[in-house]
Formats: sequence, C-alpha cells, structure tokens
Amino acid sequence: MKSLLICVVFIHSLLAFDYNLKPEKVSAETHCFFGLPEVMDEHNNGNMVNSCFFNMGTSYLVIDSGPTYSYAFQAYEKMKKINNLPISYVINTHVHDDHWLGNAYYEELGVKIIGSNEFSNETKVEMTRMQKRISPDAYVKTRQVFPTIFVNDENVLNIDEKKVYIKSVNKKAHTNSDLLIHIPDGKIVFVGDLVFNDRLPSIRDGNLNGWIDSLDEVRTMDVDYIVGGHGEIVDRTSIDMTYNYLKMLRDRVSMLIEDGVNIADAVNMLKMQEFKDVNFYDSMHRQNVEIAYRMMEWGSE
Repeated sequence: MKSLLICVVFIHSLLAFDYNLKPEKVSAETHCFFGLPEVMDEHNNGNMVNSCFFNMGTSYLVIDSGPTYSYAFQAYEKMKKINNLPISYVINTHVHDDHWLGNAYYEELGVKIIGSNEFSNETKVEMTRMQKRISPDAYVKTRQVFPTIFVNDENVLNIDEKKVYIKSVNKKAHTNSDLLIHIPDGKIVFVGDLVFNDRLPSIRDGNLNGWIDSLDEVRTMDVDYIVGGHGEIVDRTSIDMTYNYLKMLRDRVSMLIEDGVNIADAVNMLKMQEFKDVNFYDSMHRQNVEIAYRMMEWGSE
C-alpha cells in the first residue's frame, strides 16, 4: 500500500504541469510532438521544440528528448498508447538544452543516448537556460544528462534490419554540434535546428556558410520527409523558409559590406520585408543582421 501511494505521488508530481501533448502522425513509422512557435516561458514550460518517435519495428527511436523530464515522461506515455514498445536509443540533434533535457527520464529507463562529440566538451551548469525560464513544477526531476555515445563523423545503427545513419555536419552550421539522422527505409531525415519553419532562425551560435552548405546537402537527399527542430511542415518544402532566409541574409549583407555601409546602418537598412510576417521577425531579424555583418566582415562567429 505504501509503495502504491509513493507511485501515485510520483506520477502526480510529473503531471503537476500537463503539457497536453498530442502525437501527430508524420509517416507510417513516425509520430512527432510539435512545439509551439513561442519562446520558452512559464506558460509553455519549454513546449516549443519538436520531439519525434520512429517505429523501428520492435522499438522506438527517439529524436530529441524535449525540454524536461516531465515532458519526456508524458510524451512516451502517449506513444505507448499507440504502440507499447520499448525505446532503443535517444538521439540528441545538437547541444541546445530544449532538445535534450528530457534525457534524464530515458536514462532511468536504461536507454542509451547518442549525440555529437561536442557533448563531450560540455560541462554541467549551475542552472540551465530552461530552468531559469520555466516553472519549478514543470522542471521536477529534470537533470543535465549528456549522451554517452558520441558521433565524430558517422555512426550507423542497425535496428530490426533497418539502418539509421547518424551523420555529423562536421562544420559550424546552426551550432558546432548538428547531426543529421537519416533512415532510408522511411525516406526521412531528422535535421534538428538546421530547419525552422514556424519562426525565423537565430544565427547567434552558427555560421551562415556552414549552415547553407548543410542545407544544400539535405536538399540532395532521397527523402520524402525533412523534419526540423521547430515547425510542423515535414515534407521537402520544410527547408525552404530557413534556406531562403539565410541565403538572402548572407547575400544582402555581403552587398552592404561591399558598398561600404557600416554595421549600424546595415542593421537599420536591411529589412527583408519578405519575412516580416514570420514569427520572431521583430525580435530576431535585426540581431541576425548584426551577427551576419560581424561574421562576414570580421570573421566573428
């Protein structure tokens, strides 16, 4: 009776904030939980990122564990109602914490976690970015758990006779730790935050040339589905907004530099009105112009 009471209290603590997660069917094998087009705060409690489950046959492969322990617990509970399968691996697409702070839940289940070799250089912080911005109730049991299997160039998993190619971008793109997860049998690639289609991307931790080169590579892949880290578009057009924005930003900043326009004037002049209706334009675009100028003119990254 005591153990039952402890179990009830434990589950209640994890549901103190109900993320109200709804798995969306992407393909025959794939369901994703799509995050809101918002910044993380105490109202959404980090539910502004995508987390996906690929049915390998006898297990799920999880792409990004989400922002908290509670989120990961609730997502897996929803997926067990579709198919009650164990988790074979969790793959973290890059080092930004909204994509991997759910790792602690899967670690407790004994699941192996895979990520870029850059995780081996990460150190635990006193308080995560997520922890500073969301409610304590939602952050219950969340710990900083890094991957233990690292990808330097490419790792290949063979699960239920399906191959999973986990490839490091091997250049600074959105971050210096981006992975591509390609499952040929599913004609799908998961690209993390190389693709945003519900908001403007932030280039603060990235490199324009590396990012565009990586998207050029993705565009050549024989897939029907390209699943990004933010946004609900998952067909081959999912890449278009990010790709077009980054190319236009790079090309127009380059022209301003060639014309001798200084950085302050460039930030004020370069409006790129084609993207004014995209979420986060008002808060992100001017910052992106400034970062792009510094990157291209002075080699600042």
